[in-house]
Amino acid sequence: MTTKARTNDVAAALLTRRTVLAGLAASALPGIAPAQAQEVRWSSGSEKPHFVPPAGATDCHFHTYDKTYPIAKSATLLPDDTLPDDYRALQRRIGTTRGVIIQPSTYGTDNRLQIASRQALGAENFRVVAVVAEDISEAELRRLDEQGVRGVRFNLGFPGVLTVNSLPTLAPRLADLGWHCQINMRPKQIEDNADLLASLPGRLVFDHLAQVPQPAGVESAPYKIIRGLLDRGKTWVKLSGPYVSSKQGAPDYADAAAVAAAYVKAAPERLVWGSDWPHPSEPKDHKPDDARLFDLFAQCAGDAAAFKRILVDNPAEFYGFPKVAP
Repeated sequence: MTTKARTNDVAAALLTRRTVLAGLAASALPGIAPAQAQEVRWSSGSEKPHFVPPAGATDCHFHTYDKTYPIAKSATLLPDDTLPDDYRALQRRIGTTRGVIIQPSTYGTDNRLQIASRQALGAENFRVVAVVAEDISEAELRRLDEQGVRGVRFNLGFPGVLTVNSLPTLAPRLADLGWHCQINMRPKQIEDNADLLASLPGRLVFDHLAQVPQPAGVESAPYKIIRGLLDRGKTWVKLSGPYVSSKQGAPDYADAAAVAAAYVKAAPERLVWGSDWPHPSEPKDHKPDDARLFDLFAQCAGDAAAFKRILVDNPAEFYGFPKVAP
């Protein structure tokens, strides 16, 4: 069977699963939400998702932006302001109650905005992933830890202060703190650095489905490398940003959804979900519908146990949130 045929088979199976889930949602997954308009800045559509998240549901990837904070000289993504109150509207629409705020490339190593956003949103229910200098002091790492930081982002697809060579330098220090390395790599970078990634201590988490390239999808070399890392038990993947790698595009992103479903089948215990709001890589006038993205994730999860595990239990373990009572 050709690669294209395999990918098409996976996508067809996923679409079949969607049809089944649509008919059985009330029993297979949490109940269907009543229709209710809730407009959110930097998100298209206004309806709520069909699938209702359980208590403690966590959005593990979003950003805030504020033009009153200084912008890094190397920044290429310069979105308009997206503030904590804007994100609260997304929470009301989607139904999440916890979150992880990710330092974008826009602000370099100045993490003040994301830390301030955590305080504004409610420190107990939010964590931060920062960007730091390679030679950061132990005292500064400890200070960030006290402010809710739980990892460092290596956003290697964009110009920035950290490079691939920063990984072996920082990874052992982050592991000692109980932090993780959050990695955003282009597919070719994953292939070129497979041995390095396998050698790193501590936990890794890959953004945006690890950017598995299409149309090869699950037959691609990057997917196989990430699957190998998942199978070793130290690597996690974020089910976020399907538009980053999809060739088939909105509204269903079927090719990227097939990759997400394959991850769920392989290692549901090492996945988390993220909205990627405000979708900084997408044009201002072409933002995705966050409710449809959430429903897409629910369909990829396939059953209530995986749905809850990825939304609630995995983030609690990975980011140190209190466990939610059954």
